[in-house]
Parts: sequence; C-alpha cells; structure tokens
Amino acid sequence: MIKQSGRIIPVLLSGGAGTRLWPLSRETYPKQLLSLLGEKTLLQQAALRVTDPTLFGSLMVVANVEHRFAIADQLRSIDVVDPTMILEPFGRNTAAAVAVAALAASERDPDAIILAMPVDHWIKDAAAFRTAVQTGAAAAKAGKLALFGIQPTLAATGFGYIRIGKQLMGATGSNEVSGFVEKPSQERARELIAAGDYVWNSGIFLLPVRIFLKELQKFAPDVLSACKASLKGATKDLDFLRLEKDAFEASPSVSIDYSVMEKTEHAAVVSTDFGWSDVGSWSALWDAGDKDGSGNVVVGDVVMEDASGCYVRGEGPLVAALGIQDLVVTATPDVVLVTTKGRDQDVGKLVSQLKANGHRAATQTQRVHRPWGYYQSIDVGDRFQVKRITVNPGAKLSLQKHFHRAEHWVVVNGTAIVTRDNEEILLRENESIFVPLGCMHRLENPGKVPLNLIEVQSGPYLGEDDIVRTEDVYRRV
Repeated sequence: MIKQSGRIIPVLLSGGAGTRLWPLSRETYPKQLLSLLGEKTLLQQAALRVTDPTLFGSLMVVANVEHRFAIADQLRSIDVVDPTMILEPFGRNTAAAVAVAALAASERDPDAIILAMPVDHWIKDAAAFRTAVQTGAAAAKAGKLALFGIQPTLAATGFGYIRIGKQLMGATGSNEVSGFVEKPSQERARELIAAGDYVWNSGIFLLPVRIFLKELQKFAPDVLSACKASLKGATKDLDFLRLEKDAFEASPSVSIDYSVMEKTEHAAVVSTDFGWSDVGSWSALWDAGDKDGSGNVVVGDVVMEDASGCYVRGEGPLVAALGIQDLVVTATPDVVLVTTKGRDQDVGKLVSQLKANGHRAATQTQRVHRPWGYYQSIDVGDRFQVKRITVNPGAKLSLQKHFHRAEHWVVVNGTAIVTRDNEEILLRENESIFVPLGCMHRLENPGKVPLNLIEVQSGPYLGEDDIVRTEDVYRRV
C-alpha cells in the first residue's frame, strides 16, 4: 500500500459493550453507537477528532463483527469514507486489537505511527486533544510508546494511574514513565493525588509500530503470533476484513497495559487535560452533562420537582420525579433503572443476574438493528405480533421465506418495492400487501427517505429463526 507521508494512522477500538450504562447501552447496541453527550454518537465524535489531513492518515477501525453495519452507517453519515474496518469474531481485549491494527499499519508502512484510542470515550476539547497528539508524536518518532495521562480532578478509583518520571530529552512535553498503579482503593487514590506526580491513564496510545511489535514479541509473543495468523487468514466481506476465527481465538485475552506498557522500557507519558471521560458510569455522564440550577442533568421526556444532584433520562415513557436527591433514573421503552450515583458502578451486577436468568433485556434492545434499518416490536399475543419496520433509503431486506408465519405490511410513509414470489409490486403511503406463509418475498426502499411500515405477523411460531434466506446483499445467507 501507499505510505501516508508520515501522517499518524488513527485506530478506533470499538469492541466494548458498556454494560455499566445499561439499560441504554447493551451488547447488541453499545454506548459508542449512542448519542450520550451531544447530537453525534461517541463513535462519530471520535472519528471527527482525527480527520485533520495534515496530521492524520486514513482511518482504521477494529470492531466487533456484530456491530459492523451500524459502525459503517454512522461513519458514512458524517462523510468518513473508505475506512479500513477490521472485524474481530469476538473480543480478546486491547492487546490483540492494537496488535492487529499495528500489523495492518505495518503492511502499509513499517515506520508508521498509530494512534489507538477507545471509541467509547468522550473528549470535550478536540483541539487540545490534537495538540497533545502532536506533542506525543515527537516522543513516538524518538522510539517511545506514548500514553496520554489526564490531570486528575478527584481521587477516582475506577481508573489506572501513571507516575510521571523525568523529562524526555528532545521531546518537549513528554516524560518517562516511572510506574503504574492499577485501580486503587479510595485511600490509595487520595495518596496518589496528594503526591502530585500521578495522572489518570486514559487508555489512549501513540505507538511507532516497529517498536511496539518488537516489544509485543518480547513480552506477549502468543498474542502477536495469534494476531499474525488471524490477519494472514483474514477474508474480505464487502468493505470489511474478517479476521480468521480460530487463529484469533488462540490469542490470550489481555490488555495492552498489562502485556506491554507496564513492562517495556520505552514507555513515555504526555500529561494533558483535554476534558476526558471514559463515560464508564451514569455518574460519569452526570459529571460531563449540562446541569440545571439544582445540579440535575435531564435528558428526554422528563418532568421534575424538588430534585437535586440527579441524572434523569427518558428514552420512551415520560419520567416524573418528585423530591429525590443524587439518584440515577433512566427509562427505556422496556426497562427502568433506579440507583444512587454511589452504586452506579455495580449496574453490571444486574446485567449478570439478568443474563443468568436468560432475560432478553440483558443484551438486547427493544429496537433491533439490522444492516438495512431496524424493527421494533409493538405488541405480541397468542399467534400474532405487530412490528414497526424502518428501511433505510436504498436498502433492502434479504429474499426470504417463513415456514410458520404469514405477514401483512402497511406502508405508513415512503415507497416500497415488494417482491412476492414472481411478482414485483410498488406500494405507496397507506397501501398494504399480504405475504402468505411459505411465499418467497423481499422488501426494498427505492426512495431517498426512510420507509416506515407496520408489519402484522400471524402463525403458530413467530421467532426470528424462522427465516430462510436465499439471497442477501449483506451476505447473511
């Protein structure tokens, strides 16, 4: 591939599930795909931070295979075109994700520098972020593996800490790393803050790939060998690159911090403050949000009286709160969460309990996203189900049939082309069609606006596994 003239290759790491922000964030549609702080999603904000062509080269994304279409669609909507998208068959922590990105970047340019950053973090000051990257670039060009340390504002126990060492020669603004402290106790965190030479570990890395791969070979050779094999056996799937599953599975699940950064002699730290948050809990969202005169952060359809210090979010039903303090209240169409800000780090325990009980809400949102759009169940009863279906402009469902259900479609707005066995029928607003059991059919939106319709299913079994696909533009056959 063509070298990118010394520009830094930005790598978005998008493999997390964000369960501490449940029920808004779930495995099937995690927090990086949501608009939590501002109109754009965390993914979109992260991509836009690294679009300066004088500093950054082409975007690379390492992502969970299940989120590939949503990620591609969100990037396309902000005019980020032709990113390199590498798909993990399952998560193997950050060491493997960064290793794959470094290997892919090395194929372009053995002297490349990559900026690996979690896509589910929030950065308030994008200009200050880019300035910090430029500072770190001097250290990276000198062969250092650079981390970004955030000036701490409180004795946080949910972050790792980096101890700042002496100033690096020839790299103004960067220091040697004197040590690491993993998530400390509250008392230990206060001691670190009082010491004055510790910063939060942001989990963002600026890495010269030649040095990083050598250090990975030295300290975590099993990770490197597995990633090499998975990349060598990778296959193209539309615009995505799928890592070879069995080879990738052989990689240990370990963080880049533990496997390399805490062991290497080449680590450097850029101490900075660009308004960073890992958005790892509801209280973190409260910290970063715009507060009213009583210290409340209110999002969505909410009415409050005599409340203070709360985070209240309505993503469906109206939320009414009276006489509450320091609570988190989040309502989605299918779940209501109520907790204190002091216990919000334990939300994952609720998710684990729901998973153990086989509850759908542990991982699935009520709105089910598909590469062509989404559907949402409205009502379910004995031998029937009613859904809302939205098909994106130019998108179409697979050519399919069902053995146990018939379907009736009513167009609410937009235009639909319906394939029904050997027929092709154009439907407009307020028109409908019946698709009998066993009929081969397909739904397509030929227009430039979303197609919305109501689907009524009837039959003895209405599960999503009653689909036989014979043709699909998204290769799900």
